[in-house]
Amino acid sequence: MDIINKNIDGGHAFDWGRTSENYAKFRDIYPDEFYQYIVDRGLCVKGQDVLDMGTGTGVLPRNMYRFGANWTGTDISEAQIEQAKRLSEGMDIRYEAKSAENIDFPENSFDVITACQCYWYFDHEHIAPQLAKILRKGGKFVMLVMNWLPFEDKIAGASEKLVLKYNPNWSGCNDTMHPVNIHEAYSRYFDIEHTNEFILNVPFTRETWNGRIKACRGIGASLPPEQIEKWETEHKAMLNEMAEENFTVKHYAAIAVLKVRK
Repeated sequence: MDIINKNIDGGHAFDWGRTSENYAKFRDIYPDEFYQYIVDRGLCVKGQDVLDMGTGTGVLPRNMYRFGANWTGTDISEAQIEQAKRLSEGMDIRYEAKSAENIDFPENSFDVITACQCYWYFDHEHIAPQLAKILRKGGKFVMLVMNWLPFEDKIAGASEKLVLKYNPNWSGCNDTMHPVNIHEAYSRYFDIEHTNEFILNVPFTRETWNGRIKACRGIGASLPPEQIEKWETEHKAMLNEMAEENFTVKHYAAIAVLKVRK
């Protein structure tokens, strides 16, 4: 399904379904300390019902399943949901293909709602009251992000420049560590309970870093196959020149925990 947002990539269409196989293989990169930080806040743990919006291939539910929460994952892309179901075999996780704007769960269904690496796509004015409705008393809405730092990491910076060479409209570039941008719509229904940002050094090989960038919106979800192939040839040659087989890429993580006002 093509997604068009005038504030993202200059309004050019992208489709996560086009890169779902690479997404499944190469986007499961969050280190243990990322998940532990969430758990240490008392979130997504045993006894809680959790909804993960924009779940993609189910990265958050699959990796946090061990902490005992009951998980539901939703995503706008049917292809992503199919990958999530495949990767979650043997786990009792419910998945549904639906956009954040079309969630229709009963009132008081969840203790926690998470949105990892996706909340900037949402129509916040529309979903803020819906999230407040389906959360139970004391429930939390958790926004999460983990991005590489192109100005602080040479491999990330060089890879980003190559993405822009092939897709100048890509707006997911030039990131720096900053707090989660909390839309004012949530202030009518939620109180900010916790925010933080912290550095993570994420391990990769040449293959997995190439796959990680290939699965990003600027390449796999946007470019035609012949352009992706040209980009990949150039990117692999670049990595062979400047990177050891094993290396880390400097990222930052940011979190915002909002408590529903009921």
